Amino acid sequence: MANRAGTVALPTDLVDITALLDAYYDVSPDLSDPGQRVAFGTSGHRGSSLKASFNEKHIAAITQAIVEYRAGQGIRGPLFLARDTHGLSEPATNTALEVLGANGVTVLIDARHGYTPTPSLSHAILKYNAGRSEDDPARADGIVVTPSHNPPADGGFKYNPPHGGPADTDATGWIADRANALLEADLSGVKRIPLQDALAADTTGQYDFLSSYVDDLPQVLDLAAIRDAGVRIGADPMGGASVDYWGEIGERHHLNLTVVNPTVDPQWAFMTLDWDEKIRMDCSSPSAMAGLIAKVNSGEAKYDIATGNDADADRHGIVTPDGGLMNPNHYLSVAIDYLYRNRTGWRPDSVVGKTLVSSSMIDRVAGGLGRKLVEVPVGFKWFVPGLLTGQGAFGGEESAGASFVKLDGGVWTTDKDGILLCLLASEIQAVTGQSPSQRYADLAAKYGSPSYARVDAAASREQKAKLGKLSAADVTATELAGEPITAKLTEAPGNGAKIGGLKVTTENAWFAARPSGTEDVYKIYAESFKGEDHLKQVQAEAKALVDSVIS
Repeated sequence: MANRAGTVALPTDLVDITALLDAYYDVSPDLSDPGQRVAFGTSGHRGSSLKASFNEKHIAAITQAIVEYRAGQGIRGPLFLARDTHGLSEPATNTALEVLGANGVTVLIDARHGYTPTPSLSHAILKYNAGRSEDDPARADGIVVTPSHNPPADGGFKYNPPHGGPADTDATGWIADRANALLEADLSGVKRIPLQDALAADTTGQYDFLSSYVDDLPQVLDLAAIRDAGVRIGADPMGGASVDYWGEIGERHHLNLTVVNPTVDPQWAFMTLDWDEKIRMDCSSPSAMAGLIAKVNSGEAKYDIATGNDADADRHGIVTPDGGLMNPNHYLSVAIDYLYRNRTGWRPDSVVGKTLVSSSMIDRVAGGLGRKLVEVPVGFKWFVPGLLTGQGAFGGEESAGASFVKLDGGVWTTDKDGILLCLLASEIQAVTGQSPSQRYADLAAKYGSPSYARVDAAASREQKAKLGKLSAADVTATELAGEPITAKLTEAPGNGAKIGGLKVTTENAWFAARPSGTEDVYKIYAESFKGEDHLKQVQAEAKALVDSVIS
């Protein structure tokens, strides 16, 4: 049977929303199963009610744990509460409100009773905390209920502390441990009141997330240039939380902007299937973005720039008439090159931030700009300090997530901002007269054209644990794909933090291997500036090298 990736979902592909919601309330986790306990990855706790990994008890316990964590940190300001369009997001938000209300926490929910993108939540926290000291008890923090680009059956729950970005492992570790203890005690210790009482409580207020974010956009982007150039924008919210934002952005800033598909459907029946024939709102995937790509390629849509966002709008997808869907690494390179040449208000010593599995094209672009490159482990939390001070004016990762500072160098968001990066593509088009894909072709002509890929390799839980604890001394090889090895890294060069795996570099290539947090595989990221055949050689030798040291 032919692979259906890139084709519209069939009724048999759709999740049963009634069963999903029933399971949220009716299923209790089996705490002897590690997969049913609370576990925070790089972006909060994720799971599905149908797999007993994201249910009412989980959310009640996590919320109580967050209440206790913020109290222990001396945080007594308001907690901003946001949600996306996944089917489990509304019931999880309601559970959280019941617990927050019972604990007397001041909660601010969306004034429009709508959906809130992750970057809008981050922006709201930072705006509220502006001018407050790090120990001010009146600081705000937030919760965003989203599993990001995950399939419709999934739910997610993420805590953002007062710095506005993803919580670090000290915070998430404490919250997860406390939540699991509460689950083991059958929620003894969890305070809770009925939803109607929570909504009516004096401590529950409203906040206009949309206006705060949309009206402030001229502080971070040259929207006048986009407007004056008449750039024709097609913005696809992909059924996610940015659905109301894009129309307002076009209207309030007088842009030539069309919302490609305003539909919100918790089953995402309009989506084209991802590479594995699952519905996944991944705006960096050619299969998931097939509908928008086809529309642009056919000439039916007269857009200069077309964009997509995942369900919480923290990721970006950029489609151009001449280049189709841009590879995320290519667009990050273009964005960095453009921004550091055109943002005169940024600190002259500001550095370029990237994750260590992002393209080395970024290294070459940063070198051409005369800017220091700071390479950090996977996870957007590592960019938070730099974005707060403006020292790290841009932070980006290969999975189509990035943010940058305002025109004056001040902080905009400390979480990934897919809306911002989508609008930047139109600014680049307006200011340079070239599409981002044309700009990338120029960079490739100057710095070389790398081949990049990620593959998965089987590994047991024990082997994954061994990979996560490797030291450089464990790797005895001196060559990779015919080139001398120049570095063997188990710590990120930018900040010395453990990478939870291994990266090996040569003059023209590199690979990084990291264990998956959810599957019995490890991921091999690899890149070569010597072509596809050399990349395949790098991948093969990388797998052999890693297998030899973890077996």
